[in-house]
Formats: sequence, structure tokens, C-alpha cells
Amino acid sequence: MSLAAVVEAAKAYFSEGMNPAHDWHHVERVDANADRLRSEYQAVDDFVVRASVYLHDIGREREDTGEITDHAEWGARESETILREHGVAAERVSAISHAIRAHRFSRGPEPESLEAKILSDADNLDALGAVGIARCFTQGGDRGSPIHDPDLPPKADETEAGATQYNHFYKKLLDLPARMYTQTGREIAEDRRDFMKRFLTRFDEEIAGDR
Repeated sequence: MSLAAVVEAAKAYFSEGMNPAHDWHHVERVDANADRLRSEYQAVDDFVVRASVYLHDIGREREDTGEITDHAEWGARESETILREHGVAAERVSAISHAIRAHRFSRGPEPESLEAKILSDADNLDALGAVGIARCFTQGGDRGSPIHDPDLPPKADETEAGATQYNHFYKKLLDLPARMYTQTGREIAEDRRDFMKRFLTRFDEEIAGDR
């Protein structure tokens, strides 16, 4: 199965009207991130990395609409079916399935293979920096959560992911650099987190009427 065939198969799971935080453009950005990360390694299976990237969110729209509860687990199983039907070797099918199953931030197994770690880092990098800021507010707006609630600061927010879009930065996004598995991923993540911190400082100043 060629990578072009994987792309064609994966694209069928993305509709034009889905949440733009996880649309096909997100997949393309993750692919660009993964390309940068895997360049530092000699012994990496390029097909496994790229196929994992293309297929990692094929269940995302179904989760967003409530059809399934875990897009990573569903996507891993669905990917196995796709790859086997196209004659991909069992060892690669297993490696791709593991990477997809392990890429999710909030649940799933720890990534064990280098390819799985690259996918995890590449996906998390898209949640940081300027793009991460845009995605945070896009996702929160789609779900109808408030941008900011001055009566609910992050430390008083007992929800896991943050009850407001502002709080989500402190509940999840700013912690992502510590979850990176590759050295390059960690360096990029720290730079993108610094940009987010500058944005949040400005946000606080504007909310207070100081800027």
C-alpha cells in the first residue's frame, strides 16, 4: 500500500463541515511536524510514521458527534482493517495501530516505539504556539464554552480540561512540553509554550483594561 493510497483512504473520514481544530489541515500540520522530528533519527520506519499521522484522527469526527467515545481506540482498529485490506505487512499494521492508540493526550497507553513517540510529539506540537491558540478557541467555541470567566480562575477550576477556553491553557496546553518524547519535540514545544505565555500575559492585561 503506497502512502498516496493511505492518504486517499484517510481523507474519506474527514468532512468539509467538521471542527477545524481536527480537520485535514490539522493532519497536514502534524505531518510537517513529524517530518521535522524524524529527521534526527536514522532507524525510523518512514511509512509507519506517515501512515500513523494520516490515520490518527480518522475517528475524531465520530467522537465529536457522539457516535463513539474514544477516537484513538476506534481509529486504531479501523486503521488495522484498512491496512490489512491493502496488504500491509502485519508488523507494520501493529506498529501503526499502536501509534494511533497511544497518541491521545488524556487516555490510552504510553507510546513505546520511536514512531509512536514521533506521532505523539507531532500531534501535541499542533496544540502549542500560534496554531495552538487558534485551535483552542476554535475547539472551545465549537463546544460552546466561555472564552474567559473572571470568577473562575484556573486554580479554582476543578475540571480536568478547563471549564473555559482560557483555563484550558493552564489545565493542559502549557504542560505539553513536559510530555514530549523527542529532544527536538521538546525544544520546539518550549519555544511555542513561551509564545503562548506572552499571549496570555497580554490577554490578562486586556481583560484588566491595562492595555
